[in-house]
Amino acid sequence: MEKWKLKLPDVITIDGPVASGKSSVGMILAKKLGYLFLDTGVMYRAVTWAAINQKMMIDNEEAVCSLAQQIEIEIKPPTKFDGRINDVFVDKVDVTWKLREPEVNENVSQVSRYQLVREVLTEQQREFGRRGKIVMAGRDIGTIVMPDAEMKIFLEASVEERALRRYNEEVKRGKQIDLEDVIKNVEMRDKIDSNREIAPLLPAKDAVIIITDGREISKVVDEILSIIENYKYP
Repeated sequence: MEKWKLKLPDVITIDGPVASGKSSVGMILAKKLGYLFLDTGVMYRAVTWAAINQKMMIDNEEAVCSLAQQIEIEIKPPTKFDGRINDVFVDKVDVTWKLREPEVNENVSQVSRYQLVREVLTEQQREFGRRGKIVMAGRDIGTIVMPDAEMKIFLEASVEERALRRYNEEVKRGKQIDLEDVIKNVEMRDKIDSNREIAPLLPAKDAVIIITDGREISKVVDEILSIIENYKYP
């Protein structure tokens, strides 16, 4: 659209808790703007999957941090139309859907608490951000990874709404899961993410907070586009 050729932020950050809509909103927003989309959460999932795959104890912080320094994580545009947002590779192996397995869901918040893991992945994420023309989604993008980003969005939704979204995603992929278990997992991850000492989940002071309960993704995207269109950039 012609109007998006006007002044736009180089980096748009979208933060929020699990299943708040960050990835779905971010992907559509990036497509409309002609930007790259990066779901930074998959990088923590990649480290978690690699640790599980190597049969490491997740509470062995030293081993998990060492692994994070060694593995190669690649994130590329999707090549399959199976609902994926990106192709994710760990040491050249496509692990895109393996990153959504229950064992990864249960342990990714623990892995993301480790300081060295966060340091390693944060620097990799900043490399993406420095290239500009990017929408970055995660839990600490606006506060830690790219604190100088011109446009910061923070999405929120109730635990029940977010759990139902995650439940429906898994059911569509043929998984047999219990909604109550999903709710408990979301609550656990919220508690860990919000209370960790390193880069806790919280909105940046200059972030625009958007509630996504009961709203279509397209409506949330339209709201963000309107905010961008009317924002006065320095």
